[in-house]
Amino acid sequence: MRSDVVKKGIGRAPNRALLYATGIGPDQMGKPFIGIASSFSDLVPGHIGMRELERFIEKGVHSGGGYSFIFGVPAICDGIAMGHKGMHYSLPSRELIADAIESVTIAHGLDGLVLLTDCDKITPGMLMAAARMDIPSIVVTAGPMVSGRYRGRKLSLVRDTFEAVGRYQRGEIDRQELEDLELNACPGTGACQGLYTANTMACLTEAMGLSLPESGSSLASSSKKRRIAFSSGVRIVELIRKGLGARKILTKAAFDNAIVMDMALGGSTNSILHLLAIAEEAGVKLPLKRFDELSRRTPHLVRLRPAGEYMMEDLEYAGGIPGVLTRLKALLKDNPTVSGMSLLKIAREASVVDEDVIRPLNRPHSKQGGIAILKGNLALEGAVVKQSAVSKKMMRFEGRARVFNSEESSIRAIMQGKIQKGDVVVVRYEGPKGGPGMREMLSPTATITGMGLAESVALLTDGRFSGGTRGPCIGHISPEAAEGGPIALVKDGDRIKLDIPRRNITLMVDNPEINRRRAKWRPPEPKVKEGYLERYARMVSSASHGAVFKS
Repeated sequence: MRSDVVKKGIGRAPNRALLYATGIGPDQMGKPFIGIASSFSDLVPGHIGMRELERFIEKGVHSGGGYSFIFGVPAICDGIAMGHKGMHYSLPSRELIADAIESVTIAHGLDGLVLLTDCDKITPGMLMAAARMDIPSIVVTAGPMVSGRYRGRKLSLVRDTFEAVGRYQRGEIDRQELEDLELNACPGTGACQGLYTANTMACLTEAMGLSLPESGSSLASSSKKRRIAFSSGVRIVELIRKGLGARKILTKAAFDNAIVMDMALGGSTNSILHLLAIAEEAGVKLPLKRFDELSRRTPHLVRLRPAGEYMMEDLEYAGGIPGVLTRLKALLKDNPTVSGMSLLKIAREASVVDEDVIRPLNRPHSKQGGIAILKGNLALEGAVVKQSAVSKKMMRFEGRARVFNSEESSIRAIMQGKIQKGDVVVVRYEGPKGGPGMREMLSPTATITGMGLAESVALLTDGRFSGGTRGPCIGHISPEAAEGGPIALVKDGDRIKLDIPRRNITLMVDNPEINRRRAKWRPPEPKVKEGYLERYARMVSSASHGAVFKS
């Protein structure tokens, strides 16, 4: 066992003495040592219920014949970090999480990991660590939050708080209703209720085979989630005994299956960044174009918020991820999973309860998947759009550029009513390097939607979008402005043309003029000159490569 490095031999007497100090007995030393990497936090709604899940994982580990050790992992709530300096740290925290888990696991000779996670960057960070170390691992996602309730209607975080700010600004609701929505939108523990990044990654983790069946959609605080936590604890001991490292599951087929699931669900565009990063750690080649190849052949079957009206709880009761797998089984590749069953066996044994929530292949919401990859002279390496959340009217759009060099300046203009129909809001110097940290643009996009401009205004950025974003919002534009990408050369009044069906994004400026502007462009001064963000900006790669650290 890996843990022999800290517990076997005469020379390890001091190591054993320190282990005994933790409370472990000599009769337990022969058991596999299981790390429970827990991202419990009082600050993050998706993580506040994890203390109970830790207990059930512990029970499972000990029932299965292992010995467990809980250790902490940082967690950031993107919603709380949104719209201010804190969002600079969200994506960079993914690398911190992967590094922290690697450090603790190898330093203490752990044999396997149960990764207890829920929210946006924590899940991919944990998957990156598992892939990097190729250690037996199971992911337990803490589950989605149930919908809020207000005057007889369902509420979700993005639609009923972020977008409600724009509705308040235009006088559609009063201050009292805004405050009532604040109080009722998020009724308790769990990841935000729609198919935003946290729930997208939970679903994709299950589709890749690194979570037990039904883990992705089972609700936070449910007895089902507790049972999954217990079973994951039992199962990790079996994986160690079989020597089933994470890379035996995280194969090329697993990533293709995750992309197919993503396209069928219409998941968050952030999933592309994360799958690219996890594949890098797993040693799997995953070009950006693969997402578009699979999107073109995968029908969009599930329409949850922000694109539709259903919530994660509706997906859970309709059949969960196994239900979606059974719809997709002709498009999937067989692959092992941590459950011991192959992915196609899980798909064959699953069923769908509600055919409107999980539609059949012959009645999709659209024939193509939820995400599209765009290219053109404005995005030479690519850009990403959640096409499932764009209306038919806005799939093709041409407008005049309104250029902003930060998210804050764009928000001020939107809130002051300076953005008009026919504008293309360009927010730049917000990429991985330029941000730094590639902030999510949920505040400006939600405000645009709340102010009734989603059908007449587009937004482009080298930053990211929340999974809660809807409308013609194109992110991850690469190369980014800070690296001299074409987005740095756009001027107010330029015409920009979007053609999502044809996968084009075009700056309507001739090449000689673009070259003249490029000759005058100079890199800006770094926004941050000390601390973790300064190091991150120096080391991070392009969004088109997953915004991972360069070797």
